[in-house]
Amino acid sequence: MVTAVTSFGRSGLYDWLIQRITAVVLAIYTFFVVGYVIANPELSYAQWHGLFGHFWVRLFSLLALLSAAAHAWIGLWSVLTDYVTPLTLGRAATPVRLAIQMILGLVTLAFTLWGIEILWGL
Repeated sequence: MVTAVTSFGRSGLYDWLIQRITAVVLAIYTFFVVGYVIANPELSYAQWHGLFGHFWVRLFSLLALLSAAAHAWIGLWSVLTDYVTPLTLGRAATPVRLAIQMILGLVTLAFTLWGIEILWGL
């Protein structure tokens, strides 16, 4: 079995499973936030701040944030390995793909760390 260094899981099956699990987490989180907004039509900053003052909401938001990062990384890796190939770019495909993956990985990491800072005030 061939595994890639830049993939998230140990194989395509693990990547597929991680992406499906993170999609479920993101869907549940979306329903939670949309449901809260619909249930509170006159939503104020104080209510929103109060909601995110609960530890379990912050933890759930952190799980959603990490799920979004993992989901995005696997999706981007899949797209890049499918479309940035020697057939599309010639022999320079591997260094170009690696450079793009590094840039997108750094952006994903930066957004994840920024989200953690926002959630936990670190």
